[in-house]
Amino acid sequence: MSDPTPGEGRTPTSEFPFGRPGRPIRGNPFVFGFTGALGVLTAWWLVQAVVSASSVLILIIVSLFLAIGLNPAVEGLQARGLPRLAAITVVFLGVIAVFTAFGLAIVPPLTTQSADFVRKVPLYVQQLQDNPLIRDLDQRFQLLDKLQQYVTSGDFGSQMFGGVLGFGQVIIGAVFNALTVLVLTLYFLGSLNSLKRMAYRLVPRSRRTRASLLGDKIIDSIGGYVGGNLIVSLIAGVATFFFLVLMEVPYALALALIVALTDLIPLVGAFIGAGLASLVGFFVSPTVGLVCVVFFTIYQQIENYWIAPSVMRSSVDVPPLATIVGALLGGALLGVVGALLGIPLVAAILLIVREVVLPKQEQA
Repeated sequence: MSDPTPGEGRTPTSEFPFGRPGRPIRGNPFVFGFTGALGVLTAWWLVQAVVSASSVLILIIVSLFLAIGLNPAVEGLQARGLPRLAAITVVFLGVIAVFTAFGLAIVPPLTTQSADFVRKVPLYVQQLQDNPLIRDLDQRFQLLDKLQQYVTSGDFGSQMFGGVLGFGQVIIGAVFNALTVLVLTLYFLGSLNSLKRMAYRLVPRSRRTRASLLGDKIIDSIGGYVGGNLIVSLIAGVATFFFLVLMEVPYALALALIVALTDLIPLVGAFIGAGLASLVGFFVSPTVGLVCVVFFTIYQQIENYWIAPSVMRSSVDVPPLATIVGALLGGALLGVVGALLGIPLVAAILLIVREVVLPKQEQA
């Protein structure tokens, strides 16, 4: 079709009251560049939005993870005849009771130890002055005089005040995050079934049944992992409590709760709790500390090779190598939260690969 001559098509007609339209400009380099730049800016804005809201997204993911983990307990109470609302209330009150017991066991020892340390500061200074090495260094470099001048100066007071404020902000932030997680977990527990139905409706009707079965299996795996991990941690806490009471280690309940809590962290959590409890044992006496080290070493072997496999065998079917890789990758991406979420996510990925990807490869 030949191009219109100059002036042709410019005269308004009944069909084109504003003149005949010109050629489309879809192939114009300016339009292509502008569209590409707009897409890049939109992607960059979305990434920045996700980064800015990462802390909130982590709280939401943790809350959903806990809700899925607590759902088997809720369904177990429902099977015993309780309505779902009453079952959620019972489970949630149990979670709050655990948090309350942990706080009551941890806060008094921390308060007592802090007050005792402040009261004994003059004694510690006197012991430093009586130490021959410290006395020799003080005579050569006037360390104690410089320390006294620093303490009595305004810089120490401002830094100490700033440190106290920073510590207070950390505590307030931790309490706020804990309350947020508890509230979100409660809402997710109450609406978990409706959320599942809504998610399954996004799948095409022809694949909805299979997708719902796979989704329910993934949710059951996550719930089984959380439940099994809680049982393993509970066993570790109870065994630690009775052992520390037998060895007359102070604050046995607080240390047992710390061991149970850190035991939830894959790979390194057990070593953290055992190290802290053994350190307190060394404060009692070197013999008690060594006995604590031996006890935790033996218990970790029993937990790794007997307790954990026996508990997890019926809940999460994940090869040991996949467990380690999932925990390491999750920890590298999201820290402790990622390490906790890594193993059930690996279980979900392996289930999808086994039930979806491999059958398609066999049919190809």
